[in-house]
Amino acid sequence: MTFGAERLRSPLRMPSSIREQLGALPEATRALLEKHRFDADRFEKLAERYRSGAARSNRERGRVEPPAPGDVTELPAPGSADQADWCARGREVLRADQVALVVLAGGMATRMGGVVKALLEALPGKTFLDLRLAEQDAHERENGVRPPLWLMTSDATDEPIRQALGRRLDGERVAVFPQHLSLRLTHDGNVFRDERGEASTHAPGHGDLPDALRESGLLRRFVERGGRIVMVANLDNLGATLESAVLGFHIEHGQPVTCEVVDKVGSDKGGIPVRLDGRPVVLEEFRLPEGFDPQQVRVFNTNTFELDARALLELTMSFTFFVVEKTVDDQKVVQFERLIGEITSELGTKFLHVPRHGPRSRFLPVKDYDELAQRRAEIESVARDRGMLG
Repeated sequence: MTFGAERLRSPLRMPSSIREQLGALPEATRALLEKHRFDADRFEKLAERYRSGAARSNRERGRVEPPAPGDVTELPAPGSADQADWCARGREVLRADQVALVVLAGGMATRMGGVVKALLEALPGKTFLDLRLAEQDAHERENGVRPPLWLMTSDATDEPIRQALGRRLDGERVAVFPQHLSLRLTHDGNVFRDERGEASTHAPGHGDLPDALRESGLLRRFVERGGRIVMVANLDNLGATLESAVLGFHIEHGQPVTCEVVDKVGSDKGGIPVRLDGRPVVLEEFRLPEGFDPQQVRVFNTNTFELDARALLELTMSFTFFVVEKTVDDQKVVQFERLIGEITSELGTKFLHVPRHGPRSRFLPVKDYDELAQRRAEIESVARDRGMLG
């Protein structure tokens, strides 16, 4: 569908179909959506399915079972034979410049006042972005190679992050690529307009990554020069760094995807490793069928993945867009999002159980100021141990 192909024939008639509503959007809105590769045909289909009631259930209908023995592997203790072997393999690919780190940096910290989280101080005088760049510096000192750092931004975060990077942004070793953009719906299935009367846009989730990274050209160039592994991590999880033992495990098991999991604590919820129709996958708890108790699986996904670069480049799959309810201007709205974890339904996956606490922690998420205050000492310890602080 081309924007503007369907125009209102009378300014007095309210548009009823999604196609008409898209055609009636202002030029500036349509230009913004096109810049961020908005798929109008797909949005129309999703909206019509939502209107019909077909898209309102996110639950999986296949056979879901707990992980089978061997699906989840423990990260070995320091000094063990496995740990030494995995570290050697990981250092080899790091020193051969065959690993890239992708950081998901599209989110605004809504629970922290709507700031660009990348530019928030994780430690005094050091933003989350500063520490990711410092990790890159530490690897160059240790391995003689600066692994590429690519940040997937959104319309809301792209320009501030570019400005903060300044001269370090060279388009290869440090690069930024934007994810897609979409529109919100009202609960009755029409394009939602905010209190200013403008169509409300949103980034449709980190499941944009395979498409957005491929469209950037970064992944193809990386593979063509011999790149083998792409690690993907949340910006605010500073425990999820490039680690030779983890990379070595990924190489050893030979599957396209390694998905990191940690122990559940308290009321933790998220994507859990399960068997779906006999296949190991990550499944979000909201997708579990009625009757499946998520508490029987005592680990969950950290949203950190090690991926075979070529498999990611060649991945062609139809992502599921899930119905997510949000509040905008005190009104309940609906948006469609996709999740990066769904690649496990297409690509062979092994789960790696990693530490959650202590100097080896690979899971230090920060969702609000209270959590940041609680984690700062641990973040500092991990950052110093991994060479990210002087």
